[in-house]
Amino acid sequence: MTETLEKEIITTAQVKEILDSVKADDMDQIQRWTSDYVGKFAKTDAKTAAKMVKQLVEQCDLTQEEAVEVVNVMPTTLEELRAFTFGWKKLILTETLEKMLSILKSESQG
Repeated sequence: MTETLEKEIITTAQVKEILDSVKADDMDQIQRWTSDYVGKFAKTDAKTAAKMVKQLVEQCDLTQEEAVEVVNVMPTTLEELRAFTFGWKKLILTETLEKMLSILKSESQG
């Protein structure tokens, strides 16, 4: 049995980067399924995703988990972002939502 050394919430792009470093022959079935999933659904590369998460936490007062959720989904409109964050049960001002979109758009464009 493997010992858990540390837990960290990471984006699908970061999971993809980790699994891309493992040969497919060395993966178990769950790892292969996960690799296939993140290959299809990661919206950016790991470095960009990590940078966006950091900016969302620092500039928009999000938790690490909330920032990772936003980066994984990468909403492109205020309406999408508002619908997505509605479930968090906390009020997020429109100006904060706009800042979040700005971070997502500027970083994803390079």
